[in-house]
Amino acid sequence: MKNRKPMAMSYKTPEAVKYQKELIKYIQSEVEKQNWVMSENKFQHYYMDCDFYFNRTDMDANNYFKIPADSITDSKCVWIDDTQLCERVNSIHYDTINPRIELVIFPVNYIGIFSDVPQLESFKSNCIQCSRYKNGKCSLLTRALEGRIQPEIVSSVCNSYKNKNNKENT
Repeated sequence: MKNRKPMAMSYKTPEAVKYQKELIKYIQSEVEKQNWVMSENKFQHYYMDCDFYFNRTDMDANNYFKIPADSITDSKCVWIDDTQLCERVNSIHYDTINPRIELVIFPVNYIGIFSDVPQLESFKSNCIQCSRYKNGKCSLLTRALEGRIQPEIVSSVCNSYKNKNNKENT
Protein backbone atom coordinates (compact mmCIF):
# COMPACT_ATOMS: atom_id res chain seq x y z
CA MET A 1 0.00 0.00 0.00
CA LYS A 2 1.18 3.50 -0.80
CA ASN A 3 -0.91 6.51 0.22
CA ARG A 4 -3.68 4.04 1.14
CA LYS A 5 -3.76 2.68 -2.40
CA PRO A 6 -2.69 -0.79 -3.48
CA MET A 7 0.55 -0.80 -5.42
CA ALA A 8 1.92 -3.64 -7.55
CA MET A 9 5.51 -4.59 -6.84
CA SER A 10 7.64 -7.17 -8.55
CA TYR A 11 9.17 -9.91 -6.46
CA LYS A 12 12.86 -10.51 -6.94
CA THR A 13 14.23 -13.93 -6.14
CA PRO A 14 17.35 -14.12 -3.95
CA GLU A 15 19.26 -15.05 -7.13
CA ALA A 16 17.96 -11.89 -8.85
CA VAL A 17 18.94 -9.72 -5.87
CA LYS A 18 22.47 -11.19 -5.93
CA TYR A 19 22.71 -10.66 -9.70
CA GLN A 20 21.53 -7.06 -9.32
CA LYS A 21 24.27 -6.30 -6.75
CA GLU A 22 26.92 -7.74 -9.06
CA LEU A 23 25.49 -5.84 -12.02
CA ILE A 24 25.64 -2.53 -10.10
CA LYS A 25 29.38 -3.04 -9.51
CA TYR A 26 29.89 -3.90 -13.18
CA ILE A 27 27.96 -0.80 -14.29
CA GLN A 28 30.00 1.45 -12.01
CA SER A 29 33.25 0.06 -13.42
CA GLU A 30 32.03 0.47 -17.02
CA VAL A 31 30.91 4.06 -16.33
CA GLU A 32 34.40 4.84 -15.06
CA LYS A 33 36.10 3.03 -17.93
CA GLN A 34 33.92 4.74 -20.56
CA ASN A 35 34.10 8.21 -18.94
CA TRP A 36 30.31 8.49 -18.80
CA VAL A 37 29.10 11.86 -17.52
CA MET A 38 25.78 11.71 -15.72
CA SER A 39 23.34 14.55 -16.35
CA GLU A 40 21.64 16.05 -13.31
CA ASN A 41 18.68 16.99 -15.53
CA LYS A 42 15.81 14.80 -14.36
CA PHE A 43 14.04 15.41 -17.68
CA GLN A 44 16.94 14.10 -19.80
CA HIS A 45 15.81 10.81 -21.30
CA TYR A 46 18.02 7.96 -22.47
CA TYR A 47 17.70 5.19 -25.01
CA MET A 48 18.73 1.78 -23.81
CA ASP A 49 19.22 -0.28 -26.96
CA CYS A 50 19.21 -3.99 -26.19
CA ASP A 51 20.44 -7.00 -28.10
CA PHE A 52 19.29 -10.22 -26.47
CA TYR A 53 21.15 -13.51 -26.78
CA PHE A 54 18.88 -16.08 -25.14
CA ASN A 55 19.75 -19.68 -24.41
CA ARG A 56 16.25 -20.84 -25.49
CA THR A 57 13.73 -19.80 -28.13
CA ASP A 58 10.80 -19.53 -25.69
CA MET A 59 12.12 -16.50 -23.77
CA ASP A 60 10.41 -13.08 -23.77
CA ALA A 61 12.63 -9.98 -24.03
CA ASN A 62 10.00 -7.81 -22.34
CA ASN A 63 10.59 -9.65 -19.07
CA TYR A 64 14.25 -8.62 -18.93
CA PHE A 65 14.19 -4.84 -18.54
CA LYS A 66 13.46 -4.50 -14.82
CA ILE A 67 16.70 -5.70 -13.24
CA PRO A 68 19.08 -3.91 -15.64
CA ALA A 69 17.05 -0.68 -15.37
CA ASP A 70 16.91 -0.87 -11.56
CA SER A 71 20.61 -1.75 -11.38
CA ILE A 72 21.58 1.19 -13.56
CA THR A 73 19.43 3.50 -11.42
CA ASP A 74 20.89 2.07 -8.20
CA SER A 75 24.43 2.56 -9.53
CA LYS A 76 23.74 6.32 -9.28
CA CYS A 77 26.08 7.10 -12.16
CA VAL A 78 24.12 6.86 -15.42
CA TRP A 79 20.72 8.52 -14.88
CA ILE A 80 18.74 9.83 -11.94
CA ASP A 81 15.78 7.48 -12.26
CA ASP A 82 14.61 4.84 -14.70
CA THR A 83 11.57 7.00 -15.48
CA GLN A 84 14.06 8.66 -17.87
CA LEU A 85 14.52 5.41 -19.78
CA CYS A 86 13.30 4.50 -23.27
CA GLU A 87 13.94 0.77 -23.72
CA ARG A 88 14.37 -0.58 -27.24
CA VAL A 89 14.87 -4.15 -28.41
CA ASN A 90 17.16 -4.11 -31.44
CA SER A 91 17.48 -7.85 -31.88
CA ILE A 92 16.86 -11.26 -30.36
CA HIS A 93 19.31 -14.10 -30.99
CA TYR A 94 19.89 -17.52 -29.48
CA ASP A 95 23.26 -18.49 -28.03
CA THR A 96 23.28 -21.55 -25.79
CA ILE A 97 27.00 -21.17 -25.08
CA ASN A 98 27.03 -17.47 -24.07
CA PRO A 99 23.54 -16.13 -23.25
CA ARG A 100 23.62 -12.39 -22.50
CA ILE A 101 22.09 -8.97 -22.98
CA GLU A 102 24.16 -6.29 -24.67
CA LEU A 103 23.17 -2.72 -23.82
CA VAL A 104 24.04 0.58 -25.45
CA ILE A 105 22.86 3.67 -23.56
CA PHE A 106 22.83 7.19 -24.95
CA PRO A 107 20.84 10.42 -24.53
CA VAL A 108 17.82 10.92 -26.77
CA ASN A 109 17.88 13.71 -29.37
CA TYR A 110 14.64 15.29 -28.24
CA ILE A 111 14.48 17.85 -25.44
CA GLY A 112 11.08 18.07 -23.78
CA ILE A 113 8.53 18.54 -26.57
CA PHE A 114 11.19 19.69 -29.03
CA SER A 115 12.56 17.17 -31.53
CA ASP A 116 16.14 18.46 -31.30
CA VAL A 117 18.37 21.34 -30.17
CA PRO A 118 17.79 23.51 -33.30
CA GLN A 119 14.01 23.33 -32.80
CA LEU A 120 14.39 24.26 -29.11
CA GLU A 121 16.76 27.15 -29.94
CA SER A 122 14.34 28.47 -32.56
CA PHE A 123 11.49 28.36 -30.05
CA LYS A 124 13.61 30.04 -27.36
CA SER A 125 14.70 32.83 -29.73
CA ASN A 126 11.04 33.84 -29.98
CA CYS A 127 10.48 33.32 -26.24
CA ILE A 128 13.15 35.85 -25.32
CA GLN A 129 11.12 38.58 -27.05
CA CYS A 130 7.96 37.65 -25.10
CA SER A 131 6.75 39.45 -21.96
CA ARG A 132 6.17 36.04 -20.30
CA TYR A 133 9.86 35.02 -20.66
CA LYS A 134 11.11 36.72 -17.46
CA ASN A 135 14.74 35.51 -17.70
CA GLY A 136 13.73 32.00 -18.74
CA LYS A 137 11.09 31.58 -16.04
CA CYS A 138 8.12 31.34 -18.43
CA SER A 139 5.91 28.53 -17.13
CA LEU A 140 5.05 27.47 -20.69
CA LEU A 141 8.73 27.11 -21.61
CA THR A 142 9.50 25.30 -18.34
CA ARG A 143 6.69 22.79 -18.89
CA ALA A 144 7.70 22.35 -22.55
CA LEU A 145 11.25 21.50 -21.44
CA GLU A 146 9.77 18.92 -19.04
CA GLY A 147 8.03 17.30 -22.02
CA ARG A 148 4.53 18.43 -21.06
CA ILE A 149 2.06 18.87 -23.91
CA GLN A 150 0.18 22.18 -23.61
CA PRO A 151 -2.63 23.66 -25.69
CA GLU A 152 -0.76 26.99 -25.81
CA ILE A 153 2.08 25.44 -27.85
CA VAL A 154 1.19 23.91 -31.20
CA SER A 155 3.82 22.72 -33.70
CA SER A 156 6.53 24.48 -31.66
CA VAL A 157 4.70 27.80 -31.85
CA CYS A 158 3.52 29.51 -28.66
CA ASN A 159 0.01 30.94 -29.03
CA SER A 160 0.42 32.96 -25.80
CA TYR A 161 3.26 35.09 -27.18
CA LYS A 162 3.08 38.77 -26.19
CA ASN A 163 5.80 41.10 -27.47
CA LYS A 164 7.80 42.58 -24.58
CA ASN A 165 7.98 46.04 -26.09
CA ASN A 166 4.38 46.72 -27.02
CA LYS A 167 2.67 43.85 -25.11
CA GLU A 168 0.42 43.19 -28.12
CA ASN A 169 -0.38 39.71 -29.35
CA THR A 170 1.39 38.81 -32.56
